Amino acid sequence: MSGSNWRDHDWQLIHAPAQPPALHMALDDVLMDEVGRGHRPPTLRIWEWAGPAVVIGRFQSLRNEVDAEAAERHGIEVVRRISGGGAMFIEPGNTITYSIVAPDSLVDGMGFEQAYAYMDEWVLAALAGLGIDAWYQPLNDITSAAGKIAGAAQARRGRTVLHHVTMAYDIDASKMLDVLRIGREKLSDKGTASAAKRVDPLRSQTGLPREAVIEKMLETFRERHGGTVDTLKPDELQRAEALATSKFMSREWTTVVP
Repeated sequence: MSGSNWRDHDWQLIHAPAQPPALHMALDDVLMDEVGRGHRPPTLRIWEWAGPAVVIGRFQSLRNEVDAEAAERHGIEVVRRISGGGAMFIEPGNTITYSIVAPDSLVDGMGFEQAYAYMDEWVLAALAGLGIDAWYQPLNDITSAAGKIAGAAQARRGRTVLHHVTMAYDIDASKMLDVLRIGREKLSDKGTASAAKRVDPLRSQTGLPREAVIEKMLETFRERHGGTVDTLKPDELQRAEALATSKFMSREWTTVVP
């Protein structure tokens, strides 16, 4: 398939009510299938979280990334997604997560670094519109002078690309470091403070409510690429709920890389 651009596609924009972490993992999987089969146009989905979670990448070691006892103590669900990349620490209302599912013609001929940057040009424009000078930090971070804002991950299957991003709107750095093992051996007594500096949330940089940031993102996407407000189809949701139970909530999948 030859290359395409954003405006070649009839984008659908979904922003559903809060859903459990495992269901989000399953929805990415199902929507990849639906777009791949031509049953659904390319889709941008804004996620709302029904509970706290740590989401680990497809190829990450569970025990290397997550302190299971701390996660249980804080009531945090641990799930594994189908895309690569690093661990994401999620608390409802403290993150902005979205995924884009599209034909891979959109990134035809691009390497991963180029594809990551291309898929998020609209977000950098939205952040600029909010007064944040942000840029892409290869391979998969969005950052600013104040610190990292977001991390991205991708998966490709058949002729379809999945690209998703978690942005820090607000963050409990102490709790994050309690649950994630990331860089613990490198942390000094000032570890929590330095982690807080490394990730600088959108709340502190914009002073805006989370909903206003999302509204600006959707407005920017529509201006640049078009888009029609859509909802999940009943059969998509039904399939995702079944897949969440059978796969994404299973110990076998979560510990596939122990």
